[in-house]
Amino acid sequence: MLRYGGRVRKRTRGGRSVPRAAWSLASARPRGAARASCGRAVALAWASLIAITAPPAAATDWRLDASALIVFETAVDTGDARFQKAEVAAYPRLELDLPGGAALVGVARVRADAFDRIDPGRPDAPEVARLTRRHALGNHIDWELRELFADVALGPARLTLGKQQVVWGEADGLKVLDLVDPQGFREFILERFDRSRIPLWTVNVEVPIGPTELQLLWVPDPSHHELPEPDGVFGFTSPQLLPPAVPGVVPQFAGIDRPGNAFLDSDAGARLRGRLGGFDLSISYLYQYDDRPVFAGRFGSSAAGPTVSFTQTYERTHVVGLTFANAFGDFTVRGEALARSDRFIGSSDPRTPRLLHETPELAYVLGLDWFGLRDTLLSVQLFQSWLVDDGRALVRDRLDTNVTVFGQHRMLHDRLTLEAIWIHNLNDGDGLVRPRVTYELRDGLDVWLGADVFYGDRRGVFGQFRHADRAVLGLELGL
Repeated sequence: MLRYGGRVRKRTRGGRSVPRAAWSLASARPRGAARASCGRAVALAWASLIAITAPPAAATDWRLDASALIVFETAVDTGDARFQKAEVAAYPRLELDLPGGAALVGVARVRADAFDRIDPGRPDAPEVARLTRRHALGNHIDWELRELFADVALGPARLTLGKQQVVWGEADGLKVLDLVDPQGFREFILERFDRSRIPLWTVNVEVPIGPTELQLLWVPDPSHHELPEPDGVFGFTSPQLLPPAVPGVVPQFAGIDRPGNAFLDSDAGARLRGRLGGFDLSISYLYQYDDRPVFAGRFGSSAAGPTVSFTQTYERTHVVGLTFANAFGDFTVRGEALARSDRFIGSSDPRTPRLLHETPELAYVLGLDWFGLRDTLLSVQLFQSWLVDDGRALVRDRLDTNVTVFGQHRMLHDRLTLEAIWIHNLNDGDGLVRPRVTYELRDGLDVWLGADVFYGDRRGVFGQFRHADRAVLGLELGL
């Protein structure tokens, strides 16, 4: 079942982002020996994986399961009737069950697009580590190792080791706490989160502690958001996502300075979750490089006059998070909140060092779901981000507010699903509307028809794509 954010919320008791500027950056210069360091980290991880999962020689209870998912989707501009894409993607999956409850899992993706307008050419994804990124096979085809991990029982604990997705936040349409893995923005936020999320090489341990569970993460994978191609359909043009424009100063672009040492630049985090007073609760801590790039400016001069040279770089931050959810009759109340130690926002005031304003950030989402009608879900969410320290001439407002409304109705014994989500930014008055109809032809075969409609000022995060409204037709086949 197609679902915004990659999930279908069930009724139970209890229970983005600023990418590459719209120009061609001169070069990508990872800090340190990125390739060698990341390679050593992965080799060490897999050596440990093999040692842990290797069964006794006499063991015979092995089982190999193979499956695949085929997804076809075509999108047509509603303005000029041009095809944005006609894309087919195959997701083969292998799972090897081993003695003792261990398993090895591998998932790949091979994707072909007839029109090459979404990310033209052969994108090299310099924001993503070499062992993590997707690989182009010409202008129309790419492939990617999506996941490759071992899942092992260590007494009462479980170890998941390898390339995997880790999901901490589950808000619809937008993200607050889903920060562990970066995201690909080739289609802005239109792809399902489970398909646009970039799985990372991760050591993931889950340990039961009484009625709670502790999750520990180590992520020796210096990858960040993969930004859209400047000449693609969804290349960024909003001033909120680009380096600040300083009046009377000529901009120059120095390239990318990405953390590249798998050990020294690794991320780490912990999350404790359980139930208290009927609420599903979690608290989390993440020490990471923010996956959103910042554009650090340095002033200079040339024959044409004053200049500012921008470098796309990444900054460390500490993130403390909280989630909660509980059901009250036909309603479910849920929320996520975070406190970030360091957020860097572009400033066009030349008095601001590096043209970057550094401030703590507080952000949250509060959601209310209603199941009062049979086979129907209505949901509203309020997102807010507040910069604790105000700055001069920032590229965004100090308080940024988004609201979402989601509706879903199922018919014909759950074979037909009608749904729509509306995302609206109160600051800029822009947003996105996404109606969709999905029909299950048979088990494992879905077809859908939908639309993605942007509106608002072109300077807004959503309004910048008002030229990219589209109708979408898709098919998904499970094998």
